[in-house]
Amino acid sequence: MNQQYLTQNPSSLTHLDQTGAACMVDVSDKAVTKRIAVASAMLITRPDVIELINSASLKKGDVLATARIAGIMAAKKTADLIPLCHPLALAKVSIDFDCNLALGSIAIRARCITNGQTGVEMEALTAASVAALTIYDMCKAVDKHMEINSIYVEQKSGGKTGDWQKESEHD
Repeated sequence: MNQQYLTQNPSSLTHLDQTGAACMVDVSDKAVTKRIAVASAMLITRPDVIELINSASLKKGDVLATARIAGIMAAKKTADLIPLCHPLALAKVSIDFDCNLALGSIAIRARCITNGQTGVEMEALTAASVAALTIYDMCKAVDKHMEINSIYVEQKSGGKTGDWQKESEHD
């Protein structure tokens, strides 16, 4: 990291110390508040694959049930996967799916809740991503052209910055 940049912008990157070394943010002085984050991902496939998923006709079993469990497990392991994330005591993780037969898509939505000193955005993003990857893994034998995209935080609440929601492209 450019030392001149750090001198001019010392607080611009919270995961770097004054020398530019990576560091975990100290949250010990932050208030414990209820924190919620919702993240989404989109899996694009074919309508016939959606039909197979909805009818539980794939050889690997119930795709959405497996993806839901994988997403929940991933949220719980986020601090093991993302080096500077704080380990959190998650109070709730939920994963929902919206299968659109006409579009051949599955919208994945992960919601994480904790009472803590730091947010749960990374846990929600990890949950949505791993749920999408699990669907891909279980369906790749029937569609090698699937895509996973549009992974983002939809909204978050709690903490010093309060509530935030992603603006729609249509607003």
